[in-house]
Amino acid sequence: MVFASCPIDSGAANKHMKKTYTGGCHCGAVRFEADIDLSLGTLRCNCAICTQTRFWPAIVATDAFRLLEGESELSEQMLDTRNSHYIVCRHCRVRSFGVGHSPETGASAYGVNVTCLDDVELDDLANSPIRYVDGHRGTWHVARTAIGS
Repeated sequence: MVFASCPIDSGAANKHMKKTYTGGCHCGAVRFEADIDLSLGTLRCNCAICTQTRFWPAIVATDAFRLLEGESELSEQMLDTRNSHYIVCRHCRVRSFGVGHSPETGASAYGVNVTCLDDVELDDLANSPIRYVDGHRGTWHVARTAIGS
């Protein structure tokens, strides 16, 4: 997973929504906790794997993610040459998070699948800006504000 490092202009009207969320996979074997500020936005990628699995991540720093349970229950695949790690529960095959890096900065981060959060408010998701990235063409580093832009 390669992350776009272009910032989102969330506007002055958006309040900061940094919260500690818990979440996990469908069967419960994998559990995590993450400090996420949804006012900073989420990503939507149009590559085949993200589209077909409906992966919708919020990007968090490595120190803002904590795997609570299930490290031994994880299975990892590397599907491309971009050092992308697709991590799934080996039982239910749900990808509740991924690990990637920014090509510009080299910084690592977690992509936490917001659909796997236990206690996220739907209004918080609806108010979170979405950054569209073009994984289909391999230009993840170019953030877009809308599909086709």
